[in-house]
Amino acid sequence: MRTLDFRRPVRFGLAVLLALAGVLVSPVAAGPVGAATEPGVTSVDRRPLGIAVTPDGSHAYVANSDWSTVSVIDTSTDKVIHKVRGLSDPAAVAVTPDGRRLYVTDSGADSVVVIDTATNVILSRVYVGQVPMGVAITPDGRRVYVTNAASDSVSVIDTDTDKVAGDPIRVGSTPIDLAFTPDGRRAYVVNSGYGSPTPVSVIDTATNKVTPLHVPIGNFPYAVAVTPDGRRAYVTDQNGTVSVLDTKTGKLLGAPILVGWKPADVAVTADGRRVYVATGQDETPVYVIDTSTDKATTVPLPLHSPTARITLTPDGHQAYVTLPCCGAVYRFAI
Repeated sequence: MRTLDFRRPVRFGLAVLLALAGVLVSPVAAGPVGAATEPGVTSVDRRPLGIAVTPDGSHAYVANSDWSTVSVIDTSTDKVIHKVRGLSDPAAVAVTPDGRRLYVTDSGADSVVVIDTATNVILSRVYVGQVPMGVAITPDGRRVYVTNAASDSVSVIDTDTDKVAGDPIRVGSTPIDLAFTPDGRRAYVVNSGYGSPTPVSVIDTATNKVTPLHVPIGNFPYAVAVTPDGRRAYVTDQNGTVSVLDTKTGKLLGAPILVGWKPADVAVTADGRRVYVATGQDETPVYVIDTSTDKATTVPLPLHSPTARITLTPDGHQAYVTLPCCGAVYRFAI
């Protein structure tokens, strides 16, 4: 297989997020890359960021920030079969456990867009805090938690009514991402504000009370994933490392794990044995961590392109990464 080089001239977007979090986003292409014929490559719209796969693995949804769209990919063919318009600056996506709805943070409109996955029609728009970035759905599908990067808060949406439930939850500076424990009892929020004394906030989802964790994670924590047994949380930071958090004690386990430049996302396999990390590094953009040793190695991929977000298919056989510099999604076996 030949190497796919997706680097292009620079054009910056998501200026608000860059100013807030100090995160260097990769160069962007002038338009979608014409590489749909390459195995595992799907052309989408400009600067794809968040990506999620339906529980049955049949479709993937991609938030394209610069073109204000969500691409719908048929995973059996790696082809875009629909494009949802009407958004401003989509950033992250999450699918409900029953696969019937998609929640998309629209950071340019301070809202979350709700999409019917059967029809790909926008059902409603829920206004939350300023610059909503991360989104996660509780395992029971009853609530959606949204990080508001410019409000230093988390909003909760009731999925029965698609209305905001209660007051915003105050967390640390510039919350970007969050993840739930498998039982849904706690949400781990990463706060990307420079020098934040509380890089991680833990929300008790029964009461929405917050416990700040004063742990020495590197500058600009950016993504978090919790292992299937709920015992560890893996947190990326823009120093090029991943920290391992003991969820029982709230303390770090061992030294930070060195990965590539600007690790932007993290995902844990269903068996909890491996953690995949998407980075902003050109030559080796994806790393894998063996959770038994917490050692990282590069994943050999035919890519010369920084990655933004990563998601794994429910069957545990495939991974998808978004390539913001070129308007593409890359699928590979794991």
